[in-house]
Amino acid sequence: MMPNLNTDLLQLRNEIALAAARMIAQDGADLDTARRKAARQVLGVTPPKPNMLPDDAQIEDEVRNYLALFGGAARTERLAHLRATALQVMEALGDFNPYLTGAVLSGTAGEHDDIHLQLFADSAKEVEIYLLNRNVNIDIAETPHFKGPRHAPVETVSFPWMKETVHAELYEYQDLRGALKPRADGRPQRIDIAALRALIAAHDKTDTE
Repeated sequence: MMPNLNTDLLQLRNEIALAAARMIAQDGADLDTARRKAARQVLGVTPPKPNMLPDDAQIEDEVRNYLALFGGAARTERLAHLRATALQVMEALGDFNPYLTGAVLSGTAGEHDDIHLQLFADSAKEVEIYLLNRNVNIDIAETPHFKGPRHAPVETVSFPWMKETVHAELYEYQDLRGALKPRADGRPQRIDIAALRALIAAHDKTDTE
């Protein structure tokens, strides 16, 4: 009997997604690194073809499944705490059009995850001066532009907030154009303060039902 190539391919993607999810949940690996390492773990030295690799949504789903299975109440409390802290810092930085992104948005955040924001301001220096004037210690680095390698990297300020670490990517205001389109799977890539409040309220309501 001939093997079903579609079934075999789906099974392979599932194996890679499961392995990647464990790396993210247990070690705090970022999504792309986990996918690459998981593919090598499953396939050995065989270079993966693009259609062998699970997409972001599949891996995120497996991370949520893993955390729901093994994380227990601590995982739920951790995610709620990170989202509440993210809301607080976004409200403080409200003049700079803050958006939440990353694992805290997707619901895959665990004990190793930080808060990732994207700010859209006239000048990165405005944000840096704002934080420094409030005695917030910042580290400055660069992050690839979310629109891809055709665009120059952007400055990122990292700083402590309520015992958590926040990484805020500093974009020009014009970068907001087209930034609010959902991902290919329909999930938001980033959300603003109002959407985060709604997300927190929805989860609070679910927890009390």
